[in-house]
Amino acid sequence: MADLDWVYGLHAVENALGQKGKVKEVRLQEGRDDKKTQRIVKLCQSQGLRIQVVPRKDLDQLFSKSKERIVHQGVVALAEVTKAGDEKDLENLVKNLDEVPLIIILDGVTDPHNLGACLRSADAAGAHALVMPKDKSAPLNATVSKVACGAAESMPVFTVTNLARTMKKLQDLGVWIFGTAGEATGTVYEHDFTIPTAIVMGAEGDGMRRLTREQCDYLVKLPMAGVVSSLNVSVATGVCLYEVVRQRAAKANG
Repeated sequence: MADLDWVYGLHAVENALGQKGKVKEVRLQEGRDDKKTQRIVKLCQSQGLRIQVVPRKDLDQLFSKSKERIVHQGVVALAEVTKAGDEKDLENLVKNLDEVPLIIILDGVTDPHNLGACLRSADAAGAHALVMPKDKSAPLNATVSKVACGAAESMPVFTVTNLARTMKKLQDLGVWIFGTAGEATGTVYEHDFTIPTAIVMGAEGDGMRRLTREQCDYLVKLPMAGVVSSLNVSVATGVCLYEVVRQRAAKANG
């Protein structure tokens, strides 16, 4: 399932063009003729896509209603943006996996930049899905796509109505759920992540909601040696994911 939306920025557009048939239209800012832009032009030519060269103000106008400051870098593309799946789609994905599941759950992450960065880390670490509630979550928009550098289109994303209920369903499917919380007694380095795993990352400041926390099998934390009390949620997500990667690689290598 996919909708058409504007994707902006050199990396995001180039990644979208890397998935043939996904991009329907490309617009470039007048006067741009650097190497990165030339790569995009060649990709368009190889796919028979017509490029419109327009004034900067025309590109700015595409995002005039955005509440964020958009830096489009002089290139935008109208592309198919993958829709999020629902709880049933998630259940089907987990049931049909040939690998040990690795899932990221975001509870209350409302910043599109953080969502995009989490998607990028999840994709890089080989996670199978990213799950978040429909309410109080960042939307899957052009900003997320730009920050994710292609991961927003490749990483399966699922938005669910009731996060605690979805977590219970995952547990019924054999997935163990680890919630990250500063008050946890054990660190991520003390738990076994070679088992089917879902890691819950809470919103910055507030952390996980009560019902989410109560549904977790274990609470874990990252050791903090400095004066700051927590890491940015996208950074913490990357650290947790790569501990899973490390453990699974060690087990696979005997």
